[in-house]
Amino acid sequence: MMKKIVLLLFIGLLGISLNAQDKTAKIKFNTDTVDYGVVEKGSDGVRAFEFTNTGTSPLIISKVSSSCGCTIPKKPEGPIMPGEKGEIQVKYDTNRVGPIRKAITVISNADQPTIILKIKGEVKA
Repeated sequence: MMKKIVLLLFIGLLGISLNAQDKTAKIKFNTDTVDYGVVEKGSDGVRAFEFTNTGTSPLIISKVSSSCGCTIPKKPEGPIMPGEKGEIQVKYDTNRVGPIRKAITVISNADQPTIILKIKGEVKA
């Protein structure tokens, strides 16, 4: 009798844990590269990476960082619910003349926890 109870508890817990694993956040970006093109020195350097949470649980972006201090990313503050859209804003210092080739690292609770986004372009004097 005791073995049957333990077996039923084990099967029940296994079923619950398998069901819980199906619920995950998924982040899908419209594009992983933003092309500034050719911009004038001192022009508006703000662009955005748009994304959707295509998963079944809330998406929480815990950290967004750039490859240098000339690029300042801004992450969403709250969770992005399943099916909702969000954006990561990126501000590049357009007072720096020359080519733009930078990477932005996004860390979240999604099924792919680390994603690398890129910005490219050129700032003309």
